[in-house]
Amino acid sequence: MTSCGELVRETFPGIDEEIFQYVEGVLDNSEDFDTSEDVYDAIGSILSEAVGAEKDDSIRNLCEKVVQKLRICNGDSAEPEQHKILDAPVKLSDMAANMDEMDEEIKSVWIKERDEVSRVDQRKLEKAEAKLQSKAEKRENLEKKDPGRPITLNMATASQVVSKRERAMDAKGTCNTKDIRIENFDVAFGDRVLIQDATVTLAFGRRYALVGRNGLGKTTLLRMISSRNLRIPGHISVLHVEQEVLGNETIALESVLECDTVRKGLIDEEKALQLAINQGETGLSGRLTEIYAELEAIEADKAPARASVILSGLGFDPEMQRRATKEFSGGWRMRIALARALFSQPDLLLLDEPTNMLDMKAIIWLENYLLTWASTLLVVSHDRHFLNIVPTDVLHLHAQSIDCYRGNYDAFANTRSERMLNQQREYESQMAFRAHVQTFIDKFRYNASRASLVQSKIKMLEKLPELKPVEKETQVVLKFPEVEKLSPPILQLDEVSFFYVEGKTIFDNVNLNAPMDARICLVGENGTGKTTLLKILLGENPPTKGNRFCHRSLRIGYFTQHHVDQMDMRLSPVELLQHKYPGKSVEEYRRQLGSFGVSGDLALQQIASLSGGQKSRVAFALMCMGNPNFFILDEPTNHLDIETIEALGNAINSFKGGVVLVSHDERLIRMVCTELWVCGNKKVICMEGGFEEYRAQVEKEIQTTL
Repeated sequence: MTSCGELVRETFPGIDEEIFQYVEGVLDNSEDFDTSEDVYDAIGSILSEAVGAEKDDSIRNLCEKVVQKLRICNGDSAEPEQHKILDAPVKLSDMAANMDEMDEEIKSVWIKERDEVSRVDQRKLEKAEAKLQSKAEKRENLEKKDPGRPITLNMATASQVVSKRERAMDAKGTCNTKDIRIENFDVAFGDRVLIQDATVTLAFGRRYALVGRNGLGKTTLLRMISSRNLRIPGHISVLHVEQEVLGNETIALESVLECDTVRKGLIDEEKALQLAINQGETGLSGRLTEIYAELEAIEADKAPARASVILSGLGFDPEMQRRATKEFSGGWRMRIALARALFSQPDLLLLDEPTNMLDMKAIIWLENYLLTWASTLLVVSHDRHFLNIVPTDVLHLHAQSIDCYRGNYDAFANTRSERMLNQQREYESQMAFRAHVQTFIDKFRYNASRASLVQSKIKMLEKLPELKPVEKETQVVLKFPEVEKLSPPILQLDEVSFFYVEGKTIFDNVNLNAPMDARICLVGENGTGKTTLLKILLGENPPTKGNRFCHRSLRIGYFTQHHVDQMDMRLSPVELLQHKYPGKSVEEYRRQLGSFGVSGDLALQQIASLSGGQKSRVAFALMCMGNPNFFILDEPTNHLDIETIEALGNAINSFKGGVVLVSHDERLIRMVCTELWVCGNKKVICMEGGFEEYRAQVEKEIQTTL
């Protein structure tokens, strides 16, 4: 007769030997199983892990066969058990009264208690579970190595109602205005509606800032405009600075000049004509004269100087301007892309977080340059100081709608606050009036002499406009871990020098001390070694000379400006934390993410589908999972919205440990910084006058170079 083990072999012939032995040992305890569900509860999960969840039907059929087999082996009839009919009433009160007199081993008179002692071979169980764990780890490593594993991204879509008149004007080309009006449009990302029934007007020559919380669709809206999925008149040129310039042999200056296609086309034609004339062809001098006239009209001779000024303002010295684009890092190639956009001067320039890759000197230069921008500008930025300098108008994206405000960001914040206060007062006033009228209606509803008055009151309520209460945005709160203070010294560098290549010293004889209550901000131009200094403090770059001291109980949390590159985009935030810090409950991971604003469905989405700011919050949650007592933060404000930057400043001020911060966000620096370190000329100096003195020094340097 076929045994239970043989049934398992017949159903799943390729099953691992260790798992088979474990299942066979479980099935040997036939008295534990009354139904197929009992068998499935005992072996279903481990079989599902071993052979795959898609074979669940086969597993359940096996459980049915096992139950039938066990009944036959135990001599049970295949017929269902006949229930005994009681010939007299059962008095439960008498049975309960007699419970104390019964044997202590019997705890219930109507339930037979199972033997709770496990008959499973613990050694076999451990071997089977270890086998499954090994398989899961191999599968996980394979998925990480496989670059082809898909990242499921929802596609952004836009829809718009365009009148026949506007379509006809576009077709005829009779519309010459450079003002842009995008009416009655919706924008969605997958199944989620980001913007609904909105209208945006961009007047030519004005500078607009698009602001709103992370994840609401600001970058998506810029992409819909630049791709012309939303109606933009055909005669208006649009340029969106989003991707870095491709690295090749083209030098930086020439890369900027190439984006002026008219000038480049005329120069290429002039070279071709000169070559033809040198080879003896005739009749070409007339066209050559026309080309010279056209080049003079567009001031082609001044273009290299103008391109050089733009590159210089963005941090490229003369030597760098002559280097091939392939020699630059991604951040510097983004600067070249920005320089190309400023040089080409489109009718509508779209900038998404332009200050992210710039140092303080370049930010100040860009602010001054954009103040003289002649065409239309639409910029997404979370640098509050930048938003107070550059924009003439603010577009506020919230609750799937877009509202326009005149003035800079501070003017917008004040106006919006007053508008919300007035809206709430108007709503409360109307609700009080409605309640008063409704009380009158309820009181005299059945009074015949006042029926007409009651009816007029009811009609009056129906005609009142329906006001909605103010929708307050949830306040962003970031929670850093609670830590205990350590006794000094905490982290210090003594006469430290460092170089990657001998003869090219980056730091020389640096002495620094970071106490437990440090709130130190590190500033300086790009390329002066700020990130290198952070890695020396971390211990990743050992000093080539001098000593680094670190307290033995110091746990450093490091936030890198390239944090997105270090996360597996295919995982969800919960899965990311599970991989880095295994062994905790899902609720604990979600609680950690929730303390940084990644809650609900966001915690279960693929990281690739999150916005830049949401990815930064995931990185903060991951960093704090290790319970650090000292933070080293490299450009933590990149991609964060203004409210989250404010929350970050509050969290740093409340944190009991030390903080060393690299940032160019003025508002955050002013919020938290108590000590300013300035990198430059192979030194790190502490500036006594703080950020005010540093900004004044940078502005003076810019003026001297103009």
